[in-house]
Amino acid sequence: MKGYSQFCPVALGAELFAERWTPLILRELLHGAGRFADIHRGVPRISRHLLALRLQALEHAGLVEHKVGATGRGGAYGLTEAGREFGPVIEALGTWGYKWTTRDLRDEHLDPDYLMWTVRRLVRMENLPDRRVVVRFQFREYPKRRYWLLLSPREVDLCIIDPGFEVDIEVAAETRALAEICLGHLRVGEAVGRGKLVANGPRQYCRDLGRWLGVTPFATLAS
Repeated sequence: MKGYSQFCPVALGAELFAERWTPLILRELLHGAGRFADIHRGVPRISRHLLALRLQALEHAGLVEHKVGATGRGGAYGLTEAGREFGPVIEALGTWGYKWTTRDLRDEHLDPDYLMWTVRRLVRMENLPDRRVVVRFQFREYPKRRYWLLLSPREVDLCIIDPGFEVDIEVAAETRALAEICLGHLRVGEAVGRGKLVANGPRQYCRDLGRWLGVTPFATLAS
């Protein structure tokens, strides 16, 4: 992105922050994503090549550091002190966006891959049962896609290929409904009552699903 040719701190900061995809990459790093693959799962519409270029640019700017693995391959990304100080900026942007824009979601906002990555991130692990529970999600708008959410008190994982475990709950939902659940605009019970979400499995697990699926923290910050 071309610069603004101004020494104003707003202009200089925007040259780094306001480039396409950069705020979302910083968001993922602030949420703890470190591996390239995990960052990409949080920003699935960016190409892997462009993501690599953006990370290199952020590293060059002193916002991101890359630690190479012991074998010389892989490794992890992390924020420098300068990068971490963007935290309040991301929080303020998300709080404003939650308050003023999330009531009018368009279909283009409802990427199912990102939606499920968000569902994984927001799981309330403290409410999960002691044993592993596998929840398979299918969206009515994308009947050929499947997602497996593996829940346990120690770890939550998301698979896009059948992990081979017995499925405890099968969920069929509208993408918009699940997004509204993540935003706190709709409760699981309300979605079920309106026919926007159907859960099949043990009755207790289906009842507890609403306790397991969390809500974005921006809902609290914007209140």
